[in-house]
Amino acid sequence: MANQAEGFEAFKLNRQLLNAVEEAGYTHPTPIQEKGIPLALAGHDVLGIAQTGTGKTAAYVLPILMKVKYAQGMHPRAMVLAPTRELVMQIEEVCRQLGKYTDIRVVSLYGGIGPKTQIEQIEAGVDLIISTPGRFMDLYKKGVILTKELKTMVLDEADKMLDMGFMPQIRSILEVIPVKRQNLLFSATFSSKVERLSTEFLEFPERVEITPSATTAETIDQVKYFVPNIRTKINLLEHLLESEEVSRAIIFTRSRKNAEEVSNFLQRKKVGEIRVIHANKGQNTRINSMEDFKAGDVRILVATDVASRGLDVTMVSHVINFDVPLIYEDYVHRIGRTGRAENEGMAITFINPAEAWHFEKIEELIRMEVPEVSIPKSVTITETPFAEKQIYARELDKLKQKENPDYKGAFHEKKARPKRNIGKGEKVKARKSGNKKNRNQLKTKNRRK
Repeated sequence: MANQAEGFEAFKLNRQLLNAVEEAGYTHPTPIQEKGIPLALAGHDVLGIAQTGTGKTAAYVLPILMKVKYAQGMHPRAMVLAPTRELVMQIEEVCRQLGKYTDIRVVSLYGGIGPKTQIEQIEAGVDLIISTPGRFMDLYKKGVILTKELKTMVLDEADKMLDMGFMPQIRSILEVIPVKRQNLLFSATFSSKVERLSTEFLEFPERVEITPSATTAETIDQVKYFVPNIRTKINLLEHLLESEEVSRAIIFTRSRKNAEEVSNFLQRKKVGEIRVIHANKGQNTRINSMEDFKAGDVRILVATDVASRGLDVTMVSHVINFDVPLIYEDYVHRIGRTGRAENEGMAITFINPAEAWHFEKIEELIRMEVPEVSIPKSVTITETPFAEKQIYARELDKLKQKENPDYKGAFHEKKARPKRNIGKGEKVKARKSGNKKNRNQLKTKNRRK
């Protein structure tokens, strides 16, 4: 414990924060905290590149709490923008945990529920706002939020915000907040889009890159299964969940439909308590499901990528990608739900014939080849239905044509049929048929006369 105190005391945080850090069980500063906190406290703009599960939330929350110090006035002095309501709630939880011995007023804003309570909290006085871009602009336009006191602005999960199309809202927000402010931008990946955003948002930033962009955590073991069809995926999933090693698992699917179908199947198999969350689920349902999962009352959480970020559960033993994500960076965020806080985790990916192309791109992104594991003999491998084969073939054709416009696959447009050579007998028959038609037309003409 002495080493822990020495580590965080080196940042010259106040005693209230140090006591909260100690009670939160932080063993020592993570690399992103060790490098990022001093820069943020010194007032620099910071560009932080680090994968999920590395402690980057505390890397900006502690400096914010240190600078805000105590409740003062009625208007926010710091703000954090995050892409999803789940992540907003996670950040709020960290703020309340680390700020428990301060009187700093934290308000979180997100959609999915009515704004009445959020408006009342803001009007009662607020020091730190944590918000999704859309809900912030909604309340700003209503005249509820005054931004003139804002001194610190954080964009968290910037890559996900851009993937979700929040750039217009971000630009609108930057137009209505003070120009003189400290900016912090954190992202798990550093794509060209994030780079463009950083040039707009940050001013002479200090860059903190703990690992190369889109690097997966070393505490996560990754494997892949090549699976011929969705029925076999289901059989393999059931087999894996029979193992006692899978103590708490998140299963990611590409669509709401798949999430529901997988959940319904597992409910029938009685492999443990299950919850499912996706965009169509109500806000309270999603919050309750995640709270039950965090508490350990739920063994399996089935989710779409709405939960790939913003879900901070330290004891997730396995992440299973039932479907390969089409946004390749999401793979990093999905598997980042396990192996958190230096615990070991396992990430398993099922790959059908059409998804193999996408997973090769993911392996290029993470700069490693994920080890392949054979499907166990006890798992029934079903024959792929003809319709499913057709779907895979069409998807592969589209992908290959995207890379090579000249590629002609199984489903390219059919060529025009060549003219058929007509035999002598067929010519006579056609001529007689034509003569008969001409005679009938002549009779009709004569009758009219």
